Amino acid sequence: MARAGDVLENPATGDRLVFLRTAAETGGEELQYELEFVPRGFAIRDHLHPRQAECHEVLEGSLGIVVAGRERRLGPGEVEDVPVGTRHRIFATQEAPIRARFALRPALESEVLLETLFGLARDGKVDAKGNPSPLQLAVIFSEFAELGRPPKPPPGVQKAMFAPFAALGRARGYRASYPEYSEGAGRPGEYVFIDEWDVDAPPEAVFDALADATTYPKWWRPVYIDTTSDGPPGLGRTSKQHFKGRLPYHLHTRSTITRFERPTVLGADVEGDLRGRGLWTLTPLDGGTHVHFDWRVNAEKPIVRALTPVLRPLFRWNHAWAIARAQAGLEPYARRHSA
Repeated sequence: MARAGDVLENPATGDRLVFLRTAAETGGEELQYELEFVPRGFAIRDHLHPRQAECHEVLEGSLGIVVAGRERRLGPGEVEDVPVGTRHRIFATQEAPIRARFALRPALESEVLLETLFGLARDGKVDAKGNPSPLQLAVIFSEFAELGRPPKPPPGVQKAMFAPFAALGRARGYRASYPEYSEGAGRPGEYVFIDEWDVDAPPEAVFDALADATTYPKWWRPVYIDTTSDGPPGLGRTSKQHFKGRLPYHLHTRSTITRFERPTVLGADVEGDLRGRGLWTLTPLDGGTHVHFDWRVNAEKPIVRALTPVLRPLFRWNHAWAIARAQAGLEPYARRHSA
């Protein structure tokens, strides 16, 4: 998981990226980063972002951009917004690197993609121009096509063209993302979500709200619809959850508490439509609480499992939306029950 202030460097190209606002900090609504670079590769070819809007702001130097056939040259302080699904490209207007700020809305899995590309370069797994091998690119494209793709041919044709090479790449051990480069990368088929935020309430009250699943419909709205438990929170206790996100499907799970260390650590194993584990770590922070949630699950619900290869970025956006509802509801609930 990227954090504001994290720096990525590409030794092959000299590019340097600094994360400014991340998915975890914006509830998945935006990723913002500063990049010092010379335009090259995918960005200088016509492409579009099927589910994201992109903002370009030049900080130092000059940058050329073509949006839907309209060309501009941006200087310091000038901005160009590219709507969702709009064909565009950038181009160099100077030999020296430029410095620009980019924003993608919503964030989707863009952080993981950037961390993967820079990580491959850092480990020397790219050519002199900073490009990974063709098979590695095919595997990456097969999972991240919804973050950026050429405008032609049609998406179905592009996927069909890349599919054999992606299959060969996976057979040779290539992956679309790697845990050593990004916390958001999990095992094949696994979703890894790392979320952090601060709550202006004491750890004891926050812990009690998180440990008692029967309270979720009261503060984690409208995500949790119904929950039941076999008794008060404690090690080995089980609860059942019925919940949903923004996407049009519902999930049913059964959780068993595996770690209960009030008020700092709460862990649970999950089965049902999702299978995996969750770990809440709470740290006292100036009278409040820093919340760290590590959620690693595989989709067992048939529709979610079937659509994972195509819609993984959308499912991550759905999770970010749900976490934003937790961030909005947990603090007032914990404060009311902290007396």
